[in-house]
Amino acid sequence: MMKEFKSKAFWRAVLAELLGMTLFIFLSIAAAIGNPNNANPDQEVKVALAFGLSIATLAQSLGHISGAHLNPAVTLGMLASCQISVLKAVMYIVAQMLGATVASGIVYGVRPEAVTALGLNSLNSISPSQGVGVELLATFQLVLCVIATTDKRRRDVAGSAPLAIGLSVALGHLTAISFTGCGINPARSFGPAVILSSFENHWVYWVGPMCGGVAAALVYDFLLYPKFDDFPERMKVLVSGPDGDYDVNGADNVPAVEMSSK
Repeated sequence: MMKEFKSKAFWRAVLAELLGMTLFIFLSIAAAIGNPNNANPDQEVKVALAFGLSIATLAQSLGHISGAHLNPAVTLGMLASCQISVLKAVMYIVAQMLGATVASGIVYGVRPEAVTALGLNSLNSISPSQGVGVELLATFQLVLCVIATTDKRRRDVAGSAPLAIGLSVALGHLTAISFTGCGINPARSFGPAVILSSFENHWVYWVGPMCGGVAAALVYDFLLYPKFDDFPERMKVLVSGPDGDYDVNGADNVPAVEMSSK
C-alpha cells in the first residue's frame, strides 16, 4: 500500500479521475439543463447521447492513465473483481465526488438566468425501492460491459471499448431517465445534490448503482466467465495493486485497467 501511496503514477491516476469527472459532469449536466423543454422525448435522447459521448471521449483520452472509471459504481465493481487496490478505490471515489461537485458548482454559476435546474435526480412517481431496482439493473449492464470489454483474457473484442462503454451509458440513460433521472453514476447525483443542498431519496442513487456494480463483477467473474486459477494473486491486488503497476520513481509506461480492448 505504501508503494502505491509513494508512486507518482498513482497520484497521476487520481488526478486523471478528478479532471475527467469534472469535465464529464460539466459537459453532461450542461447538456441536460440547456433546453427548458426537459419533458420532450428528444431531450431525453440528447441527454443520453451527451452522457454516452462524454464517457466515450474521456475514456479514450484518460484510459491509459487511470482506467477512466469516472464512476464510483465502476470503481467498486473493479474492486470486487480484484483489479484495483482498496486504496486506489477509495482515492478514486473521493476524486470522483470532488470533481462532480466542482463541475456542478461551475454549471450552477454559468447557467442562464431562465434556467433553474441543475440536473438534480429525483424519482418520477415511483417508490424508492422501485428506484433502487431501476438503478441497480441499469448500472449492472454498464459495469458488466466495462468488465467484459476490458477483460485481458479476451482476444475477440473488435472495435473501440470506450465507444462500447459510452453506448452502454447512453442505453442506461434511455432506459432509466424517465423513472429516476438515471443515477447510474453516484457521483453525478452527488454533485448537484451538494450544490443545491437537496438530498431527498439520495440514498437510492448510491445503493442501487453500487449494488449493481458489485453484482455485475461477481456474476461475470464467478458465473459467466470464471477465473479461479489466479485467485490468490488477485486477492493480493486488493492490498498492493497489480504486480509491476507502480514504480516509486514514477515510470511513464504504467499499465492500468484501461477502457480499451486487450
